[in-house]
Parts: sequence; structure tokens; C-alpha cells
Amino acid sequence: MSNPNIEVLNDVTKTLIDSQKGYEKVCEVADENHGLRNKFKTLAYERSELVTAFQARVRDLGGEPETEGGTAGTLHRGWAEFTSLFMSDEKAALEAVDDGEDYLGDRIDSKLKNSDLDPETIELLKRAKNSARQGENFADALT
Repeated sequence: MSNPNIEVLNDVTKTLIDSQKGYEKVCEVADENHGLRNKFKTLAYERSELVTAFQARVRDLGGEPETEGGTAGTLHRGWAEFTSLFMSDEKAALEAVDDGEDYLGDRIDSKLKNSDLDPETIELLKRAKNSARQGENFADALT
């Protein structure tokens, strides 16, 4: 029998990995703006901490944690690179962050509707959702 906590945590872990990679990618385009680049680096680090926490929880539950992002994240980064050809790199980066954080937050919201989750999994999901909303608010404030 499968464990819904492991399934949900692994699914969100893939999206968190994509988010971390996205922040690392936008650090490259924010090269001239040191303040923005440092904020993106901080957000990438925070995502890596969440990934580690999610993976540890999956191990605690007896599962094998995800270590790779998903196809959607790869496609999103490709789309962000394409759109940056038509607008300033920073503007494109901020729009990509905003879209990615909105997607992550919505994905977590849908997972939180699962009534079979244990309190520790719910708490981790809420931490990740809060992080996504903070990232989205940051991007919104600058666009």
C-alpha cells in the first residue's frame, strides 16, 4: 500500500527542485544588479533547504526521495529563456519567478486538500507554500 505522505512530498520535491534551479538560472541574468542577484541566491538557498527537509521526511517515512526536478520546470525555464529575448533580462527573470512561485503555491494548495496527510507533512507543505508566496510577493513588488 502506498503512503500518501511520501507521494505528496515527492511530488512537491520535484517542483521545489525546479524552483531552486530556476532561482539559480535567474541569478545569471541578474548579474549586473548585485542586490537582485543576492536576493535570488538567498531564495535558491532557502529552496535547497526545503528540498533537504522534504527528502529527509520521505526517508523518515521509509520512502526513496526524489532527487530530480520535473518536466514542467524544464519547460518553464526554457520558456523564460525564450521570452528574455524580447524583454529586459531582469524583467523576464522577475516574471519567470512570479509565474513559478504562483505555480508552486497553487500546487501545494492542491496537495493540502488531501485529508490523509500527517501533521508533519502538512507543516512542511505550509512552510513551502509560505516560501512560494514570499517569492511571489518579492517578484510582484519589482514588476
